[in-house]
Amino acid sequence: MSPPFLTLTNIELTFGSTPLLTDANMLVYEGDRICLVGRNGSGKSTFLKIAAGLVEQDDGERFLKPGKTARYLPQEPDLSAYETIGDYVRSGLEGAEQGYKIPYYLDQLGLDENSGTQNLSGGESRRAALIRTLAAEPDILMLDEPTNHLDLPAIEWLESELNSMRSAIILISHDRRFLEKLSRRTIWMDRGETRDIDKGFSGFEDWRDNFLEQEELDRHKLDRKIVREQHWIVHGVSGRRKRNVRRVKELAALRQSVKDQRKVKGDVHFTTAESGKSGKMVAEVKNVSKAFGDRPIITDFSVRIMRGERIGVVGPNGAGKTTLLKLLMGQLEPDEGNVRLGANLEPLIVDQKRESLDPNWTLSEALTDGRGENVIINDKSVHVQRYMKDFLFLPEQARTPIHALSGGERGRLQLARGLRYPSNLLVLDEPTNDLDLETLDLLQELIADYEGTVLLVSHDRDFLDRTVSRIIAYETPGEWQIYAGGYTDMTRQRGEGVKARKIEKQKKEQSSAAATSQKAAAGKLSYKHKFRLEKLPGEMQACETDIADLEITLADPNLFSSDPDTFTKIAAQLEQAKTKLDALETEWLELEALKDAQ
Repeated sequence: MSPPFLTLTNIELTFGSTPLLTDANMLVYEGDRICLVGRNGSGKSTFLKIAAGLVEQDDGERFLKPGKTARYLPQEPDLSAYETIGDYVRSGLEGAEQGYKIPYYLDQLGLDENSGTQNLSGGESRRAALIRTLAAEPDILMLDEPTNHLDLPAIEWLESELNSMRSAIILISHDRRFLEKLSRRTIWMDRGETRDIDKGFSGFEDWRDNFLEQEELDRHKLDRKIVREQHWIVHGVSGRRKRNVRRVKELAALRQSVKDQRKVKGDVHFTTAESGKSGKMVAEVKNVSKAFGDRPIITDFSVRIMRGERIGVVGPNGAGKTTLLKLLMGQLEPDEGNVRLGANLEPLIVDQKRESLDPNWTLSEALTDGRGENVIINDKSVHVQRYMKDFLFLPEQARTPIHALSGGERGRLQLARGLRYPSNLLVLDEPTNDLDLETLDLLQELIADYEGTVLLVSHDRDFLDRTVSRIIAYETPGEWQIYAGGYTDMTRQRGEGVKARKIEKQKKEQSSAAATSQKAAAGKLSYKHKFRLEKLPGEMQACETDIADLEITLADPNLFSSDPDTFTKIAAQLEQAKTKLDALETEWLELEALKDAQ
């Protein structure tokens, strides 16, 4: 086997007096597909930053093989030093090739390279950072929560893109389906150490559960051995003094080993405040339509929601999911049609956008709304620190300002705030953002045990499959369709997953073409443009050759039956090559227009 591209050995790191990493190791080989998993606070992001060379470890060794390149995707990128998105993206190409895929990536993720960076949303900044990371095509890609702020079409596109890349990939994500499709090795970060499992995420959770069961069994055996040794010391027959001293020392060593053990962090304890039952019929929507200007959001839509149902709402960003929810809850009047709500409804909206959180509040103030030291749950007063413990917050975090919390901690805080109130209609808007996998499991159990009705907006396919019994899915502008089952059931029924808003994309392309024509009328061909114009025909011809070779390979009638995995891989490569050719041709046409206008 060839030597690894990246080696991390015996990494140690301590923040203050608390050790975060005590013995963390990782070897990254060519073409690796590694998922880095562990509880929130286990040090995954910090370990990845050490791997990227952005954080200095206290002890241990990091070695990147000379000549190899690595790129890191941060959770919170900073674009403030750049004037436009294009400037930021291209600044990441140092030591890389031309970055010919940048126009393609910008199109797929819905960004304009000429847009300024001053007023970008968090989601737009993340997508720009993703493009910057991918465009360099490094030997090692380090991606920290790459699906955050991406909708379902973009997540599925990213899966395909990463699968077709030659780079080794180290991936942190809370999206189970994403991890299952991309990973072939798992590194589990647990109590400061790493355990390298030679299997993808799909086999990891069973392995972890067996490991923890065996660990608990070993701990029980050790406890019983200590009890036996203590009994011998107190009641045993005295033998030679030397033997007695040895056993006393062994007992002390056993006690110390128990003391030194770091147990697995506890689970979040979700509880909901109880409310009276709603009417049997929660909402009835008949022939409802809603538009903003000339853009239809919902057209002639009807649905009846009964008490106890779990309904998921899916669609691309900007499709109108929030508008649909507001109509279902009676918060927005339709242009046409009728919405009838059931009796005795007490809705609770948990907004994972966290807009209601004042960053200067302390954790305690956020949970008590600044009133005292107690939280009221089911008409009972609970001390705030006890309630914090149920959501895995430490007592010393009570005075921590919200802006100092991690993304996962802010997610748990928002859930803790929402679940204080009684409800019988629970509306969860992207509840899975930044939550670790174990917390997602408990949230899933909460939804299963909740006695009321649940409306769930999510881009997490696995979470939808585990929680909902019906899906309301975006089809085309204004058109929404109801499917029985979860997300996988929906894809079987309609033959595909959620797709991007094609009409909007066409409008964007038309607008871009018009902007290019205006630039061509007023602009001049720079040296950089002249250089690209000379290079593009060769790149297009090479791309056409690749497409022809791939099509010849796919034409083999025995390929699919003999090797379906290879067939699928080549088909994906062919699609990528065609998309690349389209991007190159578009770039060439734009530059030719600019040249003709001079």
